[in-house]
Amino acid sequence: MGRHVSGNCPELDQLVDDACVEMGREIAALCIPRLAGVVLGGGYGRGEGGVREKLEARVGVGETIDKFHSPIPTQNSNSELQLKTPTPTLSNDLDFFAITEDGVPEQETIAAIGEALKPVSEKWTTKLGVDVDFAVKIPWRLKHDEERIMVQELVRGYFDVAGKKGEELFSGIAKIDAAKLPWMEAARLMMNRGMGLLFAMTESKKSWSSELELEKGTVPLSNSNSKLELVRNRDFVNRNINKCILGVGDAFLVSRGLYNWRVEERAAALAAQGDNGLYARAVEWKFRPTEEPVCDLETAREAWLDGYMEVIAAVGNDDYRRTLRNAARWLVRRRSIGEIRTFALNPVVRILESVKRHICDRAAPDDALMRDWEIFN
Repeated sequence: MGRHVSGNCPELDQLVDDACVEMGREIAALCIPRLAGVVLGGGYGRGEGGVREKLEARVGVGETIDKFHSPIPTQNSNSELQLKTPTPTLSNDLDFFAITEDGVPEQETIAAIGEALKPVSEKWTTKLGVDVDFAVKIPWRLKHDEERIMVQELVRGYFDVAGKKGEELFSGIAKIDAAKLPWMEAARLMMNRGMGLLFAMTESKKSWSSELELEKGTVPLSNSNSKLELVRNRDFVNRNINKCILGVGDAFLVSRGLYNWRVEERAAALAAQGDNGLYARAVEWKFRPTEEPVCDLETAREAWLDGYMEVIAAVGNDDYRRTLRNAARWLVRRRSIGEIRTFALNPVVRILESVKRHICDRAAPDDALMRDWEIFN
């Protein structure tokens, strides 16, 4: 494992190192009020970043699209295609965490720091070719959410960028045994990966329609923007399929008290449980994504539904209880009762039930589901 990427790829480790140093200087120069420090988290922060082999495909004259291994099929015999030698490049977003000082007003501070970091995000997104995101976090909120996988992975794997070091920023957060994560984290994983699957199902329909238009000639075959959009759509769908498979496996392990902080150990734990090997293939795809998805959408859908049944089978009475606190949380933040059938259940469970119905019906997420998810995710 490298400093930032999985496997041996020193040029990408150095690329991320250099980018972090430069971003650190830019952030320091901004002198942003109430900002305590910035760290790189996510896969590249804990040495699990992916590496993508990129080929540059030139179609026609002056038109360029990026592909994994092959150009988009075209019937234009006059188009000239040239492929260069593949070079390794980043395959995932760079997820930075901007930690505020203690005791600051939450919403106002998050908005102000987010706006101040926006030019840095936009500049480096363009330079690196992947999204560079800054999530602004309040210390007390991280402490409140310390039982969440996202927080635990952050405090276990990060790279210092600007301001205070992570050791000081995260000093108040306890490290939890992976096997003792609460069941609600399994539900949260299923909720989020289910939403990603719904997005992929919706986007896949758009891609199919766009490809049909290209074949029919409704869109000119020389239109490189249309071809580039198809590449992006396919990539989006493939990534969410992979995240779905990984999320379902992780949720199963959490619900059974078998989770591990290293993804390779999780794959081994699932293999010991007699899984079909799909999770292990998804891990390989995560680290070295290819043009082909780890499975098709229908297989991912079936995996999610099977995973839902496994996770629900392991639910504890306290997690599926109707309480006044749950009802109040929903009413205050959502300003509506919502579905009577799930009223007063934990908001994550309520949204998970809605996600499940949408996946069963193969329906795109409606406005109500989108709003619920955005508020309680």
